[in-house]
Amino acid sequence: MIPVPDPQYVVFLFPSVSYVLKAEKILKDREIDHKLIPVPRHVSSDCGVCVRVDADQKERVIGVLQGTTDWESIVPL
Repeated sequence: MIPVPDPQYVVFLFPSVSYVLKAEKILKDREIDHKLIPVPRHVSSDCGVCVRVDADQKERVIGVLQGTTDWESIVPL
């Protein structure tokens, strides 16, 4: 059996943890699958938390968060 590669993700980086928590609440309320993870070291050396979503949900998440909370960048994983 050929192993299936892990699904592709994107992470949303935020200016502070309070923005992450606000985004998490919005995504939970909209029942959008997501996960809070530590910011990967190859993305930033800053200590912090980011939101990971499936890459195919990126545009949906942007639409939901637009105008409700700010993020700094979106990075593919």
